[in-house]
Amino acid sequence: MKSSVLLMLLVAVLVLLAGAPAAVESATCDVSQLSSCASAILISTPPTSECCSALKSQSSCFCQLMQNPSFAGFISRGREVAATCGVSIPACN
Repeated sequence: MKSSVLLMLLVAVLVLLAGAPAAVESATCDVSQLSSCASAILISTPPTSECCSALKSQSSCFCQLMQNPSFAGFISRGREVAATCGVSIPACN
């Protein structure tokens, strides 16, 4: 019960914080697509194949997400989840 509430809360926060996708990569960057990774990031469950696929499809957006202070608390665990999925984190400027 507690994990489902956290998951719903994270999805709501991500959708609200994301608003519209960023103008620079408006066709591809959509943080709400990472909602399948919420439990892996929030409560350290193993990432699902859906989460790993989402991370791979959004990997070009990682620098943009890491520069957003709203996501600062999720970056460290997000890196671990990405590594578990075999997704590389780019070097950001």
